[in-house]
Amino acid sequence: MRTIENIRRFRLSDTFIEPYKDAEVPWGPLGYVTYKRTYSRRLSEFEPEAAGSEEWWQTCRRVVEGMFNMQKRHVFMLSLEWNDNKAQKTAKEAYDRLFNLKWTPPGRGLWMMGTKFIEERTAAGLFNCAFRSTRDLGTKGGYLFAWMMDALMVGIGVGFDTEGAGSLSIKEPQYTNDTLVIDDSREGWVDSVHMLLDGFFFGSKVPKFDYSAIRKFGAEIRGFGGTSSGPDPLVELHESLRELFSAKIGENITSVDIVDTENLIGRCVVSGNVRRSAALAMGRYDDTPYLEMKNDQEKLYHHRWGSNNSFNAEVGMDYTWHAEQSQKNGEPGYIWLDNARTLGRFKDGRRYDDVNVAGFNPCVEQQLEDAELCCLVETYPAKHEDLEDYLRTLKIAYLYGKTITLSNTHWPETNAKMLKNRRIGLSQSGVVQAFNKFGRREVYDMCDKAYGYVKQLDEEYSNWLCIPKSVRMTSIKPSGTVSLLNGSTPGIHFPEDEYYIRRIRFSTDNKMLDALKDCGYNIEDDKYSPNTVCVEFPVHEPYFSKGKRSISMWEQLEIAAQYQYYWADNSVSITVTFKPDEASQIKSALELYETRLKAVSFLKFEKTGYEQAPYEPITEKEYKKLSAKITPLTRITDEEGGSGTKFCTNDTCTI
Repeated sequence: MRTIENIRRFRLSDTFIEPYKDAEVPWGPLGYVTYKRTYSRRLSEFEPEAAGSEEWWQTCRRVVEGMFNMQKRHVFMLSLEWNDNKAQKTAKEAYDRLFNLKWTPPGRGLWMMGTKFIEERTAAGLFNCAFRSTRDLGTKGGYLFAWMMDALMVGIGVGFDTEGAGSLSIKEPQYTNDTLVIDDSREGWVDSVHMLLDGFFFGSKVPKFDYSAIRKFGAEIRGFGGTSSGPDPLVELHESLRELFSAKIGENITSVDIVDTENLIGRCVVSGNVRRSAALAMGRYDDTPYLEMKNDQEKLYHHRWGSNNSFNAEVGMDYTWHAEQSQKNGEPGYIWLDNARTLGRFKDGRRYDDVNVAGFNPCVEQQLEDAELCCLVETYPAKHEDLEDYLRTLKIAYLYGKTITLSNTHWPETNAKMLKNRRIGLSQSGVVQAFNKFGRREVYDMCDKAYGYVKQLDEEYSNWLCIPKSVRMTSIKPSGTVSLLNGSTPGIHFPEDEYYIRRIRFSTDNKMLDALKDCGYNIEDDKYSPNTVCVEFPVHEPYFSKGKRSISMWEQLEIAAQYQYYWADNSVSITVTFKPDEASQIKSALELYETRLKAVSFLKFEKTGYEQAPYEPITEKEYKKLSAKITPLTRITDEEGGSGTKFCTNDTCTI
């Protein structure tokens, strides 16, 4: 009988895999180290007696087999046709192109795809980001923040708005003498916060919390990875929420309260040692208390750093005040929500098939409905020989993204949005490298033709899988950790310089350090953090023409607008760096590009002025001197495994 239970797992043959075990991987300067530090899982997770951690050929196998198993389960569940020979052929090309780093899943996929956590618990761990509106705060109460906390704890970056401001008045909770022993699980933490917030929002009962069941600091977290923070971050979160709302009994909840609540939750998740959080707040353009909330330095350093704060801009508005704020500290960011709701690629004109968009993910490359998630996929045009070569890779990347939409999360309302929209985010990194390799006009033409090809693919595969076509499919994300694997510049952003030192920080007990030292990398004690060292990697950017020091604000904006026109039917994530003499031009730039973009942020370009900066420009002579001392690192044997991607795409969202 043809059932889900008795289908055979999809596997690539050992004969096919064997040549890749010793094949050379086209790593970037920091590629192998980044991979082992972040994405290599312990082999004992899959074979209890196995020692060490994955090598790249094994990670590629786990990802590709996990991807095709997900397809196969869907096909069998619907009793559709499955052609194993065809699947094997496609899977082999997917494997080869992943192995050679022509495409990559998001870091989330590299870390989680093909694991028991995804197959047995929830597929939420495969998704990069989400959006949650607070417009129903008056009826849903603490559930909305519990949902956000749950998402952050499985590593999903969360965008949210302040639409719920004024929708309820803060009440005194009914504190009881009952005791609730908080379960040692993600669900236990989330439920306790939900209960406490509902006490303040609806005046409901709140018991005494008992934290004794929560595992101690440093204990292993199975499934998702990492180690326990102990109960202290949760205790602090409960105390902070009580302090915040006890002072506001009888008052209406404000936009600042909403952002503070999410930021305090984010602080708690960050404190979970390995877990981290990324969030974007979206407020009104005329909400001055919200727009100025980061001016409070004490609260900024305590918790208000926890979100990038943006606002919903309106075409034709006066940008004078907002542009002045951008000049000072890089916030707020600008989101033209109406553009997102009524436009895909700008080349295609107005379209009204995505009018329920409520906001964006933290790096604003994906427009999303309330409670919707997104899955991103990375491609690298500069790593290809021509358009035909790139299209073959794009087919694989599309299939990965579409396959993820076949999965379900543990949130029914999210599943309803995902099943309907099937939204994916095919992205490009190394765009500037592609410009320098092929020419700008050629790259824009490549984007236009590639987008048409993606539309054809979606028609074909949606019909085969008997699911809706994807409402949106392309974007430009800022990238980060993943782009380091093959040495690509992140998204459409320019490199630091042609030659520079890239410093990566490691804890002093990291088992990679001995191997890095033996290879000749310079390692120094971190001057700012205890028990931490800096490892220096000399980098030479390929296909270099100009870097951040010489690129103008206007050129960056124009590239973003062209990509919004020819490629991205979701959005283009761009943080525009501006020089001091360009600061006064931000208002004019916003007026010019408000009808050509969906989102943008600005950040002043400054020399760091401090020691051991993440990037330090050097001369060609210095680069050659440093490189001559280094032996390529080809193998790290360890039991530790990587730490996993915490959220979105990397540890810091450039926007």
